[in-house]
Amino acid sequence: MFVSLCVVSLAIGTFFWLQGARLVMPFVGLELLALGAAFVAHARHAADGERIFLQDNRLVVERETAGRLERAEFRREWVRIEPKTGDRSLILVSGQGRSVEVGRFVRPELRPWLAREIRKALRAE
Repeated sequence: MFVSLCVVSLAIGTFFWLQGARLVMPFVGLELLALGAAFVAHARHAADGERIFLQDNRLVVERETAGRLERAEFRREWVRIEPKTGDRSLILVSGQGRSVEVGRFVRPELRPWLAREIRKALRAE
């Protein structure tokens, strides 16, 4: 996609450059540089996400942001699941002196449902 946009911009810029508009090409270069920076910024965050799962007797929360993975583990019997401030806010997972906010990629009206599902999974077994 990026290459096709570059080809189109360069073709248009070359056409006008051949017509005598010599200052078009530097602006085409700036445009392509800005477009490349936008693609890089998007690519860094395209794989962002959160994973919450039970492993043995632990609740594991993994958050990936801009290629950096954060992992927090909580003992199943000590973990607390509650809204951070209000009913539609991020969910605070806490226990053993640590806390992690989850639900950033879930619509606000579905966050209470997510909190209930996590609590239900912790009680099961």
